[in-house]
Amino acid sequence: MKTIIKSVLFMCLALTATVAISQDKPKSPPASMSDTFGGVDVTIDYNAPSQKGRTLWGDLVPYNKVWRTGANGATKITVGSDIEVEGQTLAAGTYSIFTIPSEESWTVIFNNVADQWGSNNYAESEDALRVMVTPVMADESTEVMTFMKADDSTIHFAWGNLKLPINLGPVN
Repeated sequence: MKTIIKSVLFMCLALTATVAISQDKPKSPPASMSDTFGGVDVTIDYNAPSQKGRTLWGDLVPYNKVWRTGANGATKITVGSDIEVEGQTLAAGTYSIFTIPSEESWTVIFNNVADQWGSNNYAESEDALRVMVTPVMADESTEVMTFMKADDSTIHFAWGNLKLPINLGPVN
């Protein structure tokens, strides 16, 4: 009987340790980028998946379909005051970011429903702004998806061998 109890206790401890380890290292950990663009504070919160040798564009991320632009919950952007995105005005606030990738150009979508899981409940009727952006093939691959400030007027979304420059600036 003692042997059975010890075996059960050992299995419970092993299971607990496995669960704790898996909770410490999420597959797509939360990430954030916060900076100022043309005097406007911008924060992007997202979950950052890794490429892991996978073919991204047109495969893992299908072309011509709405994508949550990250993993898990939808990526969120908060702008501190009105801002121009690719020459169009986006009002101050918090939005979810979705994209529709294609080989030639991407549609970047700022949706009024900031808190949503993936793109399961995405509704085009809630879009605050849509802009077209041309992707750039990068010389070096980015293993972990990221948003980064390229200069005072450009955010780069980067993953795999692709960079997507999104121009931002103050409202004129």
